[in-house]
Amino acid sequence: MEDAGQSKAMAAAVMSSCDCDDAAVDWRGRPCRPRHHGGMRAAAFALGMVALEMAAVAAVGNNLITYVFGEMHFPLAEAANVVTNFVGAVFLLALLGGFLADSYLGCFPTILAFSLVELAGLVLLSLQARLPRLRPPPCDMASAACEKAGGIQAAVFFAALYMVALGSGCLKPNMIAHGADQLAGGAGARAVSTYFNAAYFCFCAGELVALTALVWVQTHSGMGVGFGVSAGAMAGALACVASGAPLYRNKPPRGCIFTPIARVFVAAFTKRKLIRHSSSSNNLAGDGGFRHADKFRFLDKACVRAARRSDGGGDAPSPESPWELCTEADVRQAKTLLAVAPIFACTIVFNTVLAQLQTFSVQQGAAMDTALPGFGFRMPPASLQAIPYAVMLVLVPAYELLLTPLSRRLLGRDAGAVTPLRRVGVGLFTVAFSMVAAAAVERRRRRRAAAPGGERMSVLWIAPQFLVFGVSEMFTAVGLVEFLYEQAAAGTRAFMTALTYCSYALGFFLSSALVSLVNSATAGRAGAGAGGWLGDNDLDKDRLDLFYWTLAALSAANFCCFLLCARWYSSGAAAAAAAARSAAAAQVAAEGNAVEIIT
Repeated sequence: MEDAGQSKAMAAAVMSSCDCDDAAVDWRGRPCRPRHHGGMRAAAFALGMVALEMAAVAAVGNNLITYVFGEMHFPLAEAANVVTNFVGAVFLLALLGGFLADSYLGCFPTILAFSLVELAGLVLLSLQARLPRLRPPPCDMASAACEKAGGIQAAVFFAALYMVALGSGCLKPNMIAHGADQLAGGAGARAVSTYFNAAYFCFCAGELVALTALVWVQTHSGMGVGFGVSAGAMAGALACVASGAPLYRNKPPRGCIFTPIARVFVAAFTKRKLIRHSSSSNNLAGDGGFRHADKFRFLDKACVRAARRSDGGGDAPSPESPWELCTEADVRQAKTLLAVAPIFACTIVFNTVLAQLQTFSVQQGAAMDTALPGFGFRMPPASLQAIPYAVMLVLVPAYELLLTPLSRRLLGRDAGAVTPLRRVGVGLFTVAFSMVAAAAVERRRRRRAAAPGGERMSVLWIAPQFLVFGVSEMFTAVGLVEFLYEQAAAGTRAFMTALTYCSYALGFFLSSALVSLVNSATAGRAGAGAGGWLGDNDLDKDRLDLFYWTLAALSAANFCCFLLCARWYSSGAAAAAAAARSAAAAQVAAEGNAVEIIT
């Protein structure tokens, strides 16, 4: 009895001395130490990389059409496709980065490997922009038929561009997840929430630097110098994250993350005719409670043992394979993935609105008076995209220091008062007002342009739509990534974080489809041109205001869908909490009985 008690005490001491969940290890593969590894100090290196990497890649993407059209001499429509394909590739490749990190490499090795890939792509872009042999002869696309880049020139350009896309896409989810992993071993939900706010602050800072300083360098010193500065920023990001290696808590990969989920569906289908025991959902609730225990009950059969015959003369039945009998943890993971899918889907429309602000709103600004009264210069319409990021540098700290404590007082002092799901809801509600503001301003602009004299409105009139969207993005983007990270099972956090960027890609693709659909539906109708609301390539003739109103209505409908999905998602929370309290009470009673027996 004494030896058993000493063994339990030693085990408890070991568990308490290592505050690292998921068997986290240091950079040499040794068990981590709570006082040396992890914490906000280690997460700060990931935050530095977020800011520097964002500045590097955003400077390329935001001004890429200028280089492709003006120096590589691609036609305008083709150049626009090059840019959108590049942006879409960055977002979709985030899924690959998350999968590789969780399944085979781990976050930190994935970051190091793909940082080198992105850096090499930026260096190659800079070399091409500086070496005349790798570019077609200079030519004015507006006044002459210019030679389009082809052959080795196009091959080098696209190789460099998609090296940047591959590196940046695979880095994005891992930078965020790696930093959050430093706080996941006992720092608490409040510290993790603070980290995600800080990560978004660094993201906004990098975007702002890219849209101002780095774009100015590209414009005044040439794209070769500009790409070189981006390469320097990426080198700084790599050095920043690598210098923190001795402090990191690293999560070892656990094999293909899709295999356990596939096993659950295969086993559930194989046993679809079995009778599910009433206690299976209770077992799935676990000691800590599982809110989705009563959802997707057909998956519960994956962990129900089937009556099997013995292999030979023995009485013991032959064991079931992992594809026939799954663990309760695997079933919980599969149910969680299905449960978060509707929440994820509701954010796609939000990113469709973002696509409009990066395309049509820039054209809207180009049709207005860009002179700033009292400043003596004209604002480039593309620079309007910097407005929300500049505002976010003020609002994010204000949210963390003022709004969060206030909401905790009003909603409760528990750390979950300002939940990620609530943040997403606030953002989806607010984004509709961005399109309302855009539609109202566009209607006023068209009336001014059609009036005698054709007076132009100031470009500052479209600033409110960017401001409102910036506030919306602060809630939605941060809330979604925090929500997905929290719901992820151990070993799948990088991939779940990557779903945030997948939402961006799907939003941009939906935008393209929506524009085509609206044009085909409104072609030839009263008040629209032959090509539809957006088919005349002239904002004074197009009905961009009606298109904005359509997006506002679509955003409002999407918010209503989100409310239903969020209510369904949270429907099992009370039952899970009750199960957790019952389990805790049972554990306390068992410990009390054990003490009585010992005494």
